Order: sequence, then structure tokens, then C-alpha cells
Amino acid sequence: MLKSIAPPKPVLKSTEEIDKMQQACDLVSQALQIARNMAQPGVRTLDIDQAVEAFYKEQGAIPLFKGYPGTRTPFPAVTCISVNEQVVHGIPGPRVLRPGDLLKVDTACKLNGWCGDAAFCLPIGEVSPEIKRLVRVAEEALAIAIRELPKKRWWSEIALQMQQYVQAQGFSVVERFVGHGIGRVMHEPPQVPNYSSKEMRQQDFRLEPGLTLAIEPMVNMGKKEVQELPDHWTVITRDRLPSAHVEHTVALTTEGVRVLTRHPTALAP
Repeated sequence: MLKSIAPPKPVLKSTEEIDKMQQACDLVSQALQIARNMAQPGVRTLDIDQAVEAFYKEQGAIPLFKGYPGTRTPFPAVTCISVNEQVVHGIPGPRVLRPGDLLKVDTACKLNGWCGDAAFCLPIGEVSPEIKRLVRVAEEALAIAIRELPKKRWWSEIALQMQQYVQAQGFSVVERFVGHGIGRVMHEPPQVPNYSSKEMRQQDFRLEPGLTLAIEPMVNMGKKEVQELPDHWTVITRDRLPSAHVEHTVALTTEGVRVLTRHPTALAP
């Protein structure tokens, strides 16, 4: 629960530190490319997780999700793999991907003391036009944040713009979970919401060079309400309608925005 006291100040990074973060972020983008390449009908979510874990081990990187403390039990995998109505924090397992599924893969690692974190959303096979539109809206919400970072003074201005865009498309923004600062640890201040409210505006922060943020809009086809499954991790939409989730680690510099987790062959955002 958010507190009413003044929020901790963001940890600003130098150009040299951002360059070091880039190395971890490159591994995250490569790990997600491995997951994308594997995301076909008939593949188990566990297979994707094991491939990403093997990649991190080969690169000497520390996976940041596996063992992450939860309310009841540590997270058991190096990726969060969520399907359809699962919003975030899905646990990889024997589930087999099928045509029509909406897959979300989220992962993070640390390399030489610096962290990267990102997620993608991908339809499996042929899906409905509305699911395709849901994915496009989530990706555009992230693109709005990236475009607006050098133009605005406060994050709340961007969060409001993201929320207004999503709602104008007939979808909703998840409010229970937000993005975060990132650097030497995965979760640094500030909190990075994808919506605007009085409570969140009290946690607002100025946009200035040196900020490194993990921006991750979660967009529901139906209502914004979510709930946690009995595994104490997987979050689903309360109305069981599909949800989309995308994420990039970005740095705001004097020269503009660096999208640190964008794979060299990937399209925007």
C-alpha cells in the first residue's frame, strides 16, 4: 500500500553507469528473443523458461525472478509467463501453448552489478481482431511513454496520457501493479504508474537526465480489477477477459531516450 509520506528520490545514473546497464539489458532482450522464437503451438511454457535460464547461465548473468520473495513462497522460475486472462506473474509449467492464446513473457537479469527488465506480448497463431487490437493498444501506450519522456516535466503527465489513450480505445489500465525504477537493484524508486490518481500524483517525480525506468503498461480488455490465484503469484483479470503486458527498461539522457532493452531487430516500441 502506498504511504502518504514524500516518496524516495529516484537514483540518477551517469552515462557510464547507463552504458553498464545496457549490457544487462542486451541479455534481457536476447532472452526475450529466444522466448519469441520458441513461442509456437505445442510448446510448454516450462520449455521457454528453461531455455532462458540456460541462456543466462551461459552468459554469467543472475536471473532476478527466480527466488524472488513473495507473500507466501519465492517465485520458482526465471521468467513470468502469463497466458490469456493471466495479467502478470504467471508461473511456467506444463501448460502447452495453443492457437488463439495471448502469451506474455517477462524476465530480468543482473550482469556485473546492473539490472535489466522487459516483457513482450505475442498472439499465438490466429487470434481475434479484438485481441490483436488489445496488443497494439498496450504497445502504443508504452510507445507514448517513450516518446513523451523528453517532452514532459513530470511523470504524472505521461501516466495520464497513457491512461486516457487506453480508455479511449475501450480498454482499461491495471492499477494494482506499476512499473519501477531500476539500476543496481531490480526495484528502485520511483514507482512508475500507467495511470493518474490523487494518490499516485502524491508519489510523482520530475523527469530529468539520469532516470532509468522499467515502464510496463498492463491493459485489460475488460475491467481493471484483478485477483491473485492460490499459487500466490499468478494474477488474473477478475472478469476473465484477456490482458496485455509489455515492458522496456529505458534511460532518459541529455540526448533523449535510450530504450535499453530494445532488441536490435525489434520494431518499436
